[in-house]
Parts: sequence; C-alpha cells; structure tokens
Amino acid sequence: MKQTISIQGYEGSFHHEAANHYFGKDITVLPCDTFREAFKKAANKKFTSGGLIAIENSIAGSILPNYTLLQKNGLEIAGELYLHIRQQLLVNPDVQIQDIREVHSHPMALMQCVDYLEKHDWRLVETEDTALSAKLVKQHHAKHVAAIAGKFAADLYGLKILTPNIHTMKNNYTRFLVIKLPGTYEKAKDANKASFYFEAKHERGSLAKILTQIAEAGMNLSKLQSFPIPGSDWKYFFHVDMEFDNIEAAKEVIEKISKQTLAFQTYGMYKKGITY
Repeated sequence: MKQTISIQGYEGSFHHEAANHYFGKDITVLPCDTFREAFKKAANKKFTSGGLIAIENSIAGSILPNYTLLQKNGLEIAGELYLHIRQQLLVNPDVQIQDIREVHSHPMALMQCVDYLEKHDWRLVETEDTALSAKLVKQHHAKHVAAIAGKFAADLYGLKILTPNIHTMKNNYTRFLVIKLPGTYEKAKDANKASFYFEAKHERGSLAKILTQIAEAGMNLSKLQSFPIPGSDWKYFFHVDMEFDNIEAAKEVIEKISKQTLAFQTYGMYKKGITY
C-alpha cells in the first residue's frame, strides 16, 4: 500500500526531498502550511501513515517548537536522516541572468545566499516557501523573476538552474525526524539511537547524576536541549539524543533515569540517520 507522509511545506521542498530519500519515490506527500498541522496529520491514520519534519539545522540550530509538538502529539520517532541543503538560482528555461529583476524565496534561503545576492541589483521578495516560489515562477512563465530553491524543485517544476550552489555556508545540513503513531510501524532491530525527555528533580546535582549515568554506561550523549516549563518559576525539562552500541544496555540506562526524574517520556529508539 502506498504511503502518505505529511510534511511541512510544498511539493518540491527540502521536506519533500528528504521524504523521498527515506521512504523512496513511491509515496504521496501531504503538504502542510505549518509544523503543527504536519504533526496533527501524522497522528491521524485517516490522513497519513506518518510524517517527516525538520528538527534542527547545522546553522540555524534547533527548531524548538517542534520538540513541544513531539511531546504532545503521542507520536514516536521511527527514524531520521540528514540532508545537505544546497540552494540554486532557478529560472524558466529561456531566461538569462541579465533578464532577472526580482528573486523570490523564503527569508531563510535569501539570508543563506546573501553573499551571492549582494553582487546583483535585484529586488528580493520574501515568500513562505522555497518550493512555492519555484512553482509560481513556472506557473506564471516569469521572464524577469528567479527563485531560490533546491535542485529537487527545479526537476519537479521543469526550471533551469541558472547558477548552482549559491549558498554562502557550504556545510549546511538539516536533520529530519520520521514520526509515526505507536504500533503502526516495525521498529528497527538494529537501533543505535534513542531520544527522550525528562524533568529533573529540583535538587542540587540531579542533572549531573543523570548525565554521569549515561557516560558511565558508555553511551554517547549527542544532544542535550533544555526547555523552560510553561508556567513554572525557572524550571526546565530536557530533551536528550543518546547513541549506543548495545540496545539492551541502553534500555537499562533509560529505565534507571526514568525512576530518578519527575517526568519522563521516551520518543523512540531508532537507527541513526545517514546524510544525503
């Protein structure tokens, strides 16, 4: 049965590209305007068999609201992948660089390409999505408008890459999470990564004790992200990504930690993602 996967953004976006890498091309993506909508659709079997959402970027950092959405939607992390973000200047096939008067794209994409754009006297127009910008350039047969988006969008909409790889920072990667409802997927038998969150007891050294347990068990703490607890007086909960070689040992550590915290939730144990 063909899977339908919710994504944030439009067809041709980096989310769409990442979904194709993870699930293969024989899927249907369900574009969503917001991350909140993408989570909501991923949690409803009437619409999808899961979702794929960005969680952090190597330049911009963590997308903090998505950790809260992950906590509240009853979804599990079934997998992950990393995508090398490459921005291209896209135009219709008959357009040349001297024809361009405007460049349209998401504000983040425009910012990522600022060194290239400053070399030209073009009007920069902010839009809600890179792929949508590419789609509209194609639909309107634009002669004087270019879009900044990925090669995936260029191929999908039949646009020409006028100037490739115009992003300033070449080491730009986004991490995506595959999210599914519990019991709707086969868990990885060779899982080597776990994600969970906890609220530490409000005692001196409580966080240090938890981190020490992870280290002494030979686990690699690849991410520790703190979040203020809404309505509290400067109290925090923590998101943890932990890498390991022995899944049973990892389960033991997680069990020990869960008993030492005020609140605890495991998001998933899955295979560490590869980079595309």
